[in-house]
Amino acid sequence: MPNAPHADDPNLMFATAFKEALRQRGLPLDHVRDHLQSHGITVSPATLSYWRSGRSQPERLQSLRAVDIMEPLLGLPSGALRSLLRRRPRGWAPPHDPAAVRSVYGENSDLEKALGDAFPHLNADLRRLVVHESVNVNQHRLVDETRVTVAVRAIHDDARHLTAVHILDSWKAGTVDLTVPHGPPPSIRFRPELNCVIADIPFGRRLARNETAVVEYTLRSASTVGISHQHERRTATPLQTYLLQVRFHPRAVPSRCWHYYRRQLGIKPLSRQLAPLDDSRTTHLLPTKCPPGAYGVEWQWTD
Repeated sequence: MPNAPHADDPNLMFATAFKEALRQRGLPLDHVRDHLQSHGITVSPATLSYWRSGRSQPERLQSLRAVDIMEPLLGLPSGALRSLLRRRPRGWAPPHDPAAVRSVYGENSDLEKALGDAFPHLNADLRRLVVHESVNVNQHRLVDETRVTVAVRAIHDDARHLTAVHILDSWKAGTVDLTVPHGPPPSIRFRPELNCVIADIPFGRRLARNETAVVEYTLRSASTVGISHQHERRTATPLQTYLLQVRFHPRAVPSRCWHYYRRQLGIKPLSRQLAPLDDSRTTHLLPTKCPPGAYGVEWQWTD
């Protein structure tokens, strides 16, 4: 395939060797995790999966100890895997992986329908670092405003814009608006049949590799049709921090709220816990070092 990473790429040599050793020994990642746990080392299956695919590599002291323990389990001589690790330059990011995007959103998702051929390459020249969303639920029990701040890093030269995609709870022609407080106006496309709005938000200048930018925008809907039951952020790449705040109108206070996380759309949450409201009828979610998946707040109405 054009532009596919080569097995002899220094950043992927460890991943290639690790993957092949697992194949030859017929070891699932859960078995490796349990073996490490028996030696007092905790490494999640998700992290092991990232090492196997080349999306990340062992770098911290405990991770390097894990590599040393894995080598005899995999039938490899001491140092065989560790010697393949390369010190990565500041700002290094794994190659964009279209399969990782689809692993979060699933096959033939609404997002893929909305973007078409552009779906596998969504924001391929960027990495989101920090995302802050502030969501307002109006008296009609409908999300009517979402304010978003995103900090990104360019992983290639000449990055020009962030593509933001929002699937809305309801749609009525002429009721949806997306604005930015500063800089050039965004290019906006509406897909009413999918309840979807897509916006290319310019940075104001072209970014060089490793440069960062902050994007702010507000999405508003004047529709009064439909009811909202949740808001979630879907990410196909890790985030350093995600902050979600949800505020409810005094006349539309839910009976209960929950925080949740799921690895991909269409499956049950891996974690779900009650989320109390404060005196301003607001709840928030603040995970850090977020792996790919869907993070959100859902709520239950009294009737």
